[in-house]
Amino acid sequence: MVELEREGLKLKEDLKFYFMSPCDKYRARRQIPWKLALQVLKIVMVTTQLVLFGLSNQLVVSFKEENTMAFKHLFLKGYSGIDEDDYSLTVYNQKDFYNSIFFVIDQYHQIGNLSLGTVGYENDEKRKGLKICKQHYQKGSIHPSNDTFYIGPTVETECLHIQKDLLMTNHSRDLLQANPFFSLEFYRLIKVEISFRLKGIDLQTIRVRELPDCYVFHNKITFDNQAHSGKVKIFFDTDATIQDCKDWHISGSTQKNTHYILVFDGFVILTCLTSLILCTRSIVLAIRLQRRFVHFFLEQYNRHVCSADRLEFINGWYVMVIISDLMTIIGSVMKMEIKAKNLTSYDVCSLLLGSSTLLVWVGVIRYLGYFQKYNVLILTMQASLPKVLRFCCCAGMIYLGYTFCGWIVLGPYHEKFEDLNTVAECLFSLLNGDDMFATFAQIQQKSTFVWLFSRLYLYSFISLFIYMILSLFIALITDSYETIKVSF
Repeated sequence: MVELEREGLKLKEDLKFYFMSPCDKYRARRQIPWKLALQVLKIVMVTTQLVLFGLSNQLVVSFKEENTMAFKHLFLKGYSGIDEDDYSLTVYNQKDFYNSIFFVIDQYHQIGNLSLGTVGYENDEKRKGLKICKQHYQKGSIHPSNDTFYIGPTVETECLHIQKDLLMTNHSRDLLQANPFFSLEFYRLIKVEISFRLKGIDLQTIRVRELPDCYVFHNKITFDNQAHSGKVKIFFDTDATIQDCKDWHISGSTQKNTHYILVFDGFVILTCLTSLILCTRSIVLAIRLQRRFVHFFLEQYNRHVCSADRLEFINGWYVMVIISDLMTIIGSVMKMEIKAKNLTSYDVCSLLLGSSTLLVWVGVIRYLGYFQKYNVLILTMQASLPKVLRFCCCAGMIYLGYTFCGWIVLGPYHEKFEDLNTVAECLFSLLNGDDMFATFAQIQQKSTFVWLFSRLYLYSFISLFIYMILSLFIALITDSYETIKVSF
């Protein structure tokens, strides 16, 4: 019995110490808050690493975007610099259609003399030149004047490969234009795709003392005639991939600067690994303490500890730090591989480093929460979150109802209601009071019934969500805040 009481006192001291803040632990046992100091250091290092990677990634993005714009001007006949909706150009007659196709072929042949950038042909023997493919219905006939037609639904694809050396003379170009492949029956034609690859080198990275990247641009120009409406949409798509430069030499300190960045990334990995070990150790010790508490409670009072009380031992902040550290370590390794030109996954690396930095900064709130005046936000979020989630579930049902209704009724008459994703974004903008007049004004007045319905639809949505649902949403949070404020 005495031993059980002694164990109870020891457990009580351990529980009290476990739930202390780092400052209280230091006062009680002079235990230095290593995790706190490490988190502060990690914030500085991870943020610095993110900024350096962001500046480097910005150069990659700008190089891709500017090359895409340059390619559109080079290969799209009559391109004005502004895309029409999600496509770049449109043609309305057969002459312009053929001229646009042969314009691409001629421009590709002269790319070395036309382009201002560092682009050129690829030297891969297996894939070079242009590839032109056309999709059309297998057979058919159409007579609009007699209201008769016959179309075989089977779709056929034919492709023509044009070597880059084939267009050296005017005679060879004339032979190409006379090729039966270009004798198109537009009532059967679905689309024509022209695909080709170009290579380029991004030299602007030298200005920031980084090694240049070598790119392969996979370009595809699509003449879309699926609607058979007399309007052919021209799409230009490019996918840029980074690959190793085979033979390069740069004089100066660029290589040394890359080594410095790699060393810094190594320190970031070491810091996050230390943080990961310390937080994992804390969770393991917490689980052991939880088991001691459960066992003592069962022996002393013959009662089982509920799940909610058991979860109190698992510090959610430590779990978040562990996730953040893992993402930072993986992202840093990928960043080092990218710097060494062994990897090109910029998007995945950006996702990992960006998310980890977000979690690191959110984790700072935990330490601010130890000060009473800075703890209001955390307590308000904890108190209001369950009620807010339940409220959002109910409001979400109404929101989805308006989304589906607007899409099916207003979709043919309003560009903001053409697809479900756009409808959801439009309604969310209206919910926040953005772009209201334009949404009302852009509805087409071809149908009086639809126009009247659009007014009823928009007025009811705005009134319901802004004046009622949004106000109740804010009231839930305000109520939790007022309750917490009384305790201070």
